[in-house]
Amino acid sequence: MPARSPKPPTPASADGGSRLRRLRAREAVRELVAETERPLSHLVQPLFVGPEAPTGRSGPLPAMARRGVDGTAEEAARLAAAGVRAVLLFGIPPRKDPDGRGAWDPRGPVPRAIRAVRARAPELAIFADVCLCEYTIHGHCGVLARSGRVDNDRTLPLLGRAAVAYAEAGADLVAPSAMMDHQVAALRTALDGAGHAEVGILAYAAKFASAFYGPFRDAAGSAPAFGDRRAYQMDPRNAREALRELREDEREGADVLMVKPALPYLDVLAAARRELALPLAAFQVSGEYAMIKAAARAGWLDERSAVEETLTAMRRAGADLVISYFASERANALAGGDR
Repeated sequence: MPARSPKPPTPASADGGSRLRRLRAREAVRELVAETERPLSHLVQPLFVGPEAPTGRSGPLPAMARRGVDGTAEEAARLAAAGVRAVLLFGIPPRKDPDGRGAWDPRGPVPRAIRAVRARAPELAIFADVCLCEYTIHGHCGVLARSGRVDNDRTLPLLGRAAVAYAEAGADLVAPSAMMDHQVAALRTALDGAGHAEVGILAYAAKFASAFYGPFRDAAGSAPAFGDRRAYQMDPRNAREALRELREDEREGADVLMVKPALPYLDVLAAARRELALPLAAFQVSGEYAMIKAAARAGWLDERSAVEETLTAMRRAGADLVISYFASERANALAGGDR
């Protein structure tokens, strides 16, 4: 009688019965075992306060529209009603000068908007960007030396003055984005000296010299009039240096640390999460927003799914909060019952 051939093992017996798809079969089970949450309470919506911009490349990007003070307050109230918990304000002044004096003018766009938003939506957390690029005629993030280069040390007290103006208007956190060395220490000293020790600092700690800022510069009118920002923003090739920047801002007194942009630098974000205890922010910048919008308009991807996937990636990499132009749309989708 011929010997029987051994029965080939089934996939189940070969790996001890594992079937990873069992926990993916139904939505209710998928939700129970999801490792990464993406709650609306962790999203921050950027808003632009200033004169209405002429129609340009940012026209098809609704989240990047400029609004006056009253319009900003109205939009903030709408966001709060939809479930968004925080906004980040950027100011565009009616006039610019070499030193960016409008940045610390108490009657400037950001202080006025902070007061108006606080009155209309008192439950919102208000973050205020601190930089000079929108306020200077040359578009750089600090004042210039005679050589034409940005003067780091002369810029620091001006950033401090802007932070104090925003704190006095009622900001919860100020967000220095100029990438000047020791800007966090300068802001902490200025705030504490003015009696605003309770105001936090969200540090743009690892802000890279990125190709993904174009739509923002168009919306804010902040493109450099000459040269670029590679002398003070980070080299995209340097991850170890980014961790040095993050640790330095932590030592100087930052309350939250940011990696910007988000998707191209998820490795930096994940490394920061492993090493640092402070809350981490990721900024899904204007170019990331614009790419998804353009691809969706062309029919190349589903916008809502792409937004969900990218926001999940940032949270999975370690972001405690995500600044995203999609925050408002995410709120609207959740209000409609979408996941």
